[in-house]
Amino acid sequence: MSVATSFDSATFRRVLGHYPTGVCVVTAVEADGAPVGMVVGSFTSVSLDPPLVAFFPARTSGSWPRIEKVGRFCVNVLASDQTQLCRQIAGSGADKFAGIAHRVSANGSPILDDVVAWIDCTLDAVHEAGDHYIVLGRVVALEVERPGRPLLFFQGNYGEFSLLE
Repeated sequence: MSVATSFDSATFRRVLGHYPTGVCVVTAVEADGAPVGMVVGSFTSVSLDPPLVAFFPARTSGSWPRIEKVGRFCVNVLASDQTQLCRQIAGSGADKFAGIAHRVSANGSPILDDVVAWIDCTLDAVHEAGDHYIVLGRVVALEVERPGRPLLFFQGNYGEFSLLE
């Protein structure tokens, strides 16, 4: 059921752009051994018991169906100095992972070097939600890799968090 709104999509983006989001790269390895990844700014913890996390890929994403087919993925929380890595993975191209150092998790997904943290998951559920999907991942392993400031997205730009004194 569609509900009439008194605003347009530009207003929606402008208002919600005032809420900062963390920037993550969701990675997997396809059956042919090729790594696949996508940048998400919509990642959250969902449940402690069982341990679940969620992210929200666009229905138009070309990377999400490839990751979904694998059935497992790793969420890499980017550090504030990883803007270039973010832009590379977000861009289009044959080999988004060219020159990006990583290792493979016990679950088989790429863990990118120097990320703040990583969360290794199996696919638990996918739900349709408007022009996006809600993806639930069951956490099988996780670790803080490099404690520090995460990369944030705020008002259309990348930035970093600063603690109040």
